[in-house]
Amino acid sequence: MFRHSVRTFATSALRMAEPSQRLLNIAKAQGVAHGLTEAIGNTPLIRLNKLSEQTGCEILGKAEFMNPGGSVKDRAALYVVKNAEELGLLKPGGTVVEGTAGNTGIGLAHVCRSKGYKLVIYMPNTQSQGKIDLLRLLGAEVYPVPAVAFDNPQNYNHQAKRHAESMENAVWTNQFDNTANRQAHIETTGPEIWAQTGGEVDAFTCATGTGGTLAGTTRALKTLSNGKVKCFLADPPGSVLHSYIQSGGKLVERSGSSITEGIGQGRVTDNLKPDLELLDGSLTISDEKTIEMVYRCLDEEGLYLGASSTLNVVAAKEVAEKLGRGHTVVTMLCDGAYRYADRLFSKKWLQSKNLLTSIPKHLEKYIVLP
Repeated sequence: MFRHSVRTFATSALRMAEPSQRLLNIAKAQGVAHGLTEAIGNTPLIRLNKLSEQTGCEILGKAEFMNPGGSVKDRAALYVVKNAEELGLLKPGGTVVEGTAGNTGIGLAHVCRSKGYKLVIYMPNTQSQGKIDLLRLLGAEVYPVPAVAFDNPQNYNHQAKRHAESMENAVWTNQFDNTANRQAHIETTGPEIWAQTGGEVDAFTCATGTGGTLAGTTRALKTLSNGKVKCFLADPPGSVLHSYIQSGGKLVERSGSSITEGIGQGRVTDNLKPDLELLDGSLTISDEKTIEMVYRCLDEEGLYLGASSTLNVVAAKEVAEKLGRGHTVVTMLCDGAYRYADRLFSKKWLQSKNLLTSIPKHLEKYIVLP
């Protein structure tokens, strides 16, 4: 029996195909990541085959869910911590404090653990217990506080700032207005997209929360292409940025809401402000289109994506249709659906948001939760 197994293995090994040159090149380029932080970034671009065929364009998604912490926010988390270190605000054994209701907190938790810092998170108490539990599991000290407007002193961001100011060797990373967030995408995301496409990219689009991803990537791609890459903001319902851009800079009162998390804004952040004039336009994407694309991406591409990611995919499709056949459009696949499955695939939740009828009949088989 043993000899037979050895012979079988040896024969199988002889039949093994030679690794492709592409595989070898990628493996060599990746090398060894010295710790978690070196594994952040350099995510693949995935061609969305069905949408590319449908539009006659190359529609590519940057697979940010493949970062160690599972989202694009790993990049910002790393850069705001590095910035605090470089400015001498954060020394060994120090504490990072942030106000966040989403992926930035998870990214910070991973980065802080890998670097030996404590992490304190303030978040609105409207967030799920699962999200709070995950942050605590990752080593964060979490304070859920009442959800109040930004101009209220008790807003979770202001409480985070005061907490940091009350301690020695502590820093409030201030993700919305700390432009180290934007710098992460100037130095990494934009150049990665340019290199991965061989400079053959015609347009970039994504939604924005803090503004770092859209602004930094836009700045990098505009610089690298001498202004040729067209860049567009994608906005969910309840955000004011689409109307701000379309009106030429008139900021209206925020109203409405969206099923998407972590995107949409009621103001122009310091991360977004420097690069607003570089944008070539904006789109507003309805929740109905976003939720349909959650199911389409799963069924057609095997991609299990969160709603902010699929809003970006819808925007990329619409930009491709606007530009016409033969163009290459890139967007951000911010994170997976794992943290949102209890809503996005729940019949009761979809009904409560009047979105059940937005799911095509042949895709209703994926609604597996009550």
